[in-house]
Amino acid sequence: MHKLYFLLCLIIFSSCKNEESKIIYSEPSGKVIPVEFAKGFSIQQFEGYKLLIVKDPWPKADKSFTYLLAKKGTSIPSELEYDLKVTIPIQKIVVTSTTHIPSLEILNEEGSLVGFPGLDYVSSEKTRARITKGLITELGQNESINTEILISLDPDLVVGFAIDGNNKTLNTIQKSGIPVIYNGDWIEESPLGKAEWIKFFGAFYNKDAQASEEFNAIKKSYLESKELAKNAKSRPTVLSGSMYKDQWYVPYGNSWQAKFIKDANANYIYKDTKGSGSIALSFESVLDKSKDAEYWVAPGQFQSFQQLLETSTHYNQFKAVQDRNVFTYSNSTGSTGGVLYYELAPTRPDLVLKDLISIFHPSLLSDYKPTFFKALQ
Repeated sequence: MHKLYFLLCLIIFSSCKNEESKIIYSEPSGKVIPVEFAKGFSIQQFEGYKLLIVKDPWPKADKSFTYLLAKKGTSIPSELEYDLKVTIPIQKIVVTSTTHIPSLEILNEEGSLVGFPGLDYVSSEKTRARITKGLITELGQNESINTEILISLDPDLVVGFAIDGNNKTLNTIQKSGIPVIYNGDWIEESPLGKAEWIKFFGAFYNKDAQASEEFNAIKKSYLESKELAKNAKSRPTVLSGSMYKDQWYVPYGNSWQAKFIKDANANYIYKDTKGSGSIALSFESVLDKSKDAEYWVAPGQFQSFQQLLETSTHYNQFKAVQDRNVFTYSNSTGSTGGVLYYELAPTRPDLVLKDLISIFHPSLLSDYKPTFFKALQ
């Protein structure tokens, strides 16, 4: 009986040791590249390769993607599991959102961009100069990318985004042998979380250190501006959003846009709401709650008070309109009409915050020249 008990204990102990060994050694352990604010990705660095994990490729995604980024000739562990392999550093890239372009430029890699869907939406002077020279090919529109032209460019990588997992165009490109990687920067709700996706792009060029350095500079600028705003003697009330057809869409209180207003030390009318996207409200509801708001920022595509009041004279019931305290980013555009805010703001939230501080608390940034937000004409 004693021998049987001893044998049983030995088997259990051996099994535990084997299970413990499996837990410790089944997955490689690399150096984690710090990601401080972004929730949608992580990067681990190994000898000659990296694992880039995109956790939130689209809203409410039920899967994540593990991408192997490896230098040419690197020996990869046979047991390593991943969804897609990309040889780095890449030389040619296609991106599908203007929000991706500033990261390439900050990393001095705009020269690797060979194709883009909707070139007229690009605002950056640096990239527009390359478009004018014919160095970047028009690929149509995101909803209907010309896959034949894209495949003929033979890029090392296509960076896409999706609202769900059923993007037929990206699937077609992937089947052609060109790696397609999802970028989820647009899902991030924190200003610095969106900006930190520059590290995502840095990984493909082996510029992880530079990407971290550039992000840290943006973070420092943002946090210093946030501290400056705390010196304001008042917290003005702010309305945001605009009418579309019969609904007024305002950002939720936990949204990216609302957090800028909060960090600029202002009182957003709908700060206590939570959700994703925007709240659809009636005009009467917004008027009742916001008619006395001191400022109105981001009033849709209106570029002048004339346009605003021609659409509806009822806008004149708002104090912000009466006092001409309406500020828009729609007047800051590139040479072909692309709105700079849509392109650059996610990567440079510090500039957005400074714009708003200069509006709400002009004495704190008296000589500041705004990048995005300007008074409605």
